[in-house]
Amino acid sequence: MEYILRKGETTAIASASGGELVSFSRGGTEYIWQGDPAVWPGRNPILFPVIGNLRNGTAQIQGKSCSMKRHGFARDMQWSLLELSEDSITMELRENETSLDMYPFAFSLRVTHLLHENGFSTCFHIENLSNTDMPFCIGGHTAFNCPLRKGESFEDYSLIFERPETARTVLFTSEGLISDSPGEYVLNGDDRLKLAYEYFRRLDTIAFTKLISRRVSLVNSRTGKGLCMDFHDFPIIAFWTKPGAPFLCLEPWMGCSDRETSSGKFEDKDNILLLKPEKSTEFSFSISIIE
Repeated sequence: MEYILRKGETTAIASASGGELVSFSRGGTEYIWQGDPAVWPGRNPILFPVIGNLRNGTAQIQGKSCSMKRHGFARDMQWSLLELSEDSITMELRENETSLDMYPFAFSLRVTHLLHENGFSTCFHIENLSNTDMPFCIGGHTAFNCPLRKGESFEDYSLIFERPETARTVLFTSEGLISDSPGEYVLNGDDRLKLAYEYFRRLDTIAFTKLISRRVSLVNSRTGKGLCMDFHDFPIIAFWTKPGAPFLCLEPWMGCSDRETSSGKFEDKDNILLLKPEKSTEFSFSISIIE
């Protein structure tokens, strides 16, 4: 089931499959990548309860060996509609027989997508319905068209950070685990990174864990147009594409892949969150168009 949202000149589509906002357009420009099975079928998956890969695809949770694929299961499940208005939607995912085999907790994960005059916000509300502490990761994975308009190229665009940064990217192994090797400096006192597919051929994913900036813009260096993401609730921001593909994913993360030397215990993961029984918490990010 899909739901259409409208606010002024902006239009969006939300899907009960994965709980995603799968389309966002303004003035005839579609901002979200529409997926291509030959390249990458994803559009805007929600990452829960794990981000990235588990070592050997498994983790010890409450003494049980649990298997989960990359980025968890929320993106593959049907969500229930809770609230719908002209410009917002709230959907919920609850534990079920399939999820309990992978993640032995009762939970409520709600997502609210809200349109603004020149953008949208996404809020995750997580509630622990179990009688024990619940470890989890949560994150976004929005793929934006890049380039946004005809006649442009991927290399016309840059990532512009709120502040000048000197920062390493996390390095990943071929299995998608965090390497114990020191990261590579991608930002050296700069506030911008000119996009090039070579970064993604070599590094696969650029992920920063210690930025000062809480906002990043994806901007055409010639026209100054693009979009801005505010990720203030998330300690990690990652960027990913497939070399040659016309999109770039902006990914705010609370959590990340296992390290290559991980203990295998889920609660030992970097940036893992522990939610007490009957407690809840929220995380949000927002997108603004730059015209």
